[in-house]
Amino acid sequence: MAEEISVQASETEALVAAADPKRPTIDIKVYAPFKVYYEGVGYSLSAINETGPFDVLPRHHNFICMLVPSNLVIQTLEGEKVIKISRALMHVKANRVVVFVDV
Repeated sequence: MAEEISVQASETEALVAAADPKRPTIDIKVYAPFKVYYEGVGYSLSAINETGPFDVLPRHHNFICMLVPSNLVIQTLEGEKVIKISRALMHVKANRVVVFVDV
């Protein structure tokens, strides 16, 4: 089962993020059958599959994979958001990442 872990960005990080409107972003949605953990815009998403850790950045190539138990780390405009997952399916397509957790 997924679990949200709150991590607060420092004020400096928040100011830098807000001051750079030209920085590329990617649409991200992380949800389970009955709960949405995150839906919004981010700068990157870090995850782990059986091959190892990887990052998804804006304009990433399309792919699909199964994620292993780990922390899913999303760099948002407001700071870092961490979601602990036990299992998940990730789909990346057209500058959008969808993560189905608890499947």
